[in-house]
Amino acid sequence: MNLLKVENLAVHYGASKALFDVNLVIGEAEVVALMGRNGMGKTTTIKAICRMIAAHSGSIGFAGHDLLALPAHKAARLGIGLVPEGRRCFAPLTVRENLLASARPGHWDIERVTGLFPGLAERRDQRAGSLSGGEQQMLAIGRALMTNPRLLILDEATEGLAPVVRQEIWSVIARLKADTGLAILVVDKSLRELTAVADRAVIVERGATVWTGALDNLSPDLTNRYLGV
Repeated sequence: MNLLKVENLAVHYGASKALFDVNLVIGEAEVVALMGRNGMGKTTTIKAICRMIAAHSGSIGFAGHDLLALPAHKAARLGIGLVPEGRRCFAPLTVRENLLASARPGHWDIERVTGLFPGLAERRDQRAGSLSGGEQQMLAIGRALMTNPRLLILDEATEGLAPVVRQEIWSVIARLKADTGLAILVVDKSLRELTAVADRAVIVERGATVWTGALDNLSPDLTNRYLGV
């Protein structure tokens, strides 16, 4: 059953056309990779799904609801949890306060989140602004999980982090896939790690979907054409 369905999505920034024809589908408990070179429309697609920007045309359906008819806060309450690019933790608040700020009833609570990221348990009373970049990224993921979403969106969650931290985050994504019914949309450039966790991939090029399929079927020619530098 489809949880999220984006069809023929177009988004404009004033006179500039950012998205022309983006299409993607995510099923219940499915992990989908959203891929493409920088500036091709991945983050704009995520912002449209989360209702942070308006769509010019097309449709976005989530759990039987028309997202284009809803403001951002109501879309989030349907069960969309976002880990934004750049983390954006509440710097003056402690780790615990950051987690409580987004808490909604459900499976995920502080104990389960800190069990997933033990380093956060040791820093519950530490201000988020004083954490390392990797710790802030873990906090951002934990904060999104505290909303108890049906769909978790990770926008460049491993970008700029140390290799050991990146590996920890990939391990967490694998655990979430194996142990929960959570659907995940993940934007990342790490093809090897994505292949290990993603059921399918969607590639966008210049604001349009150009390829969809299992990453094992992504040929070297397509990789060079759409993902190469």
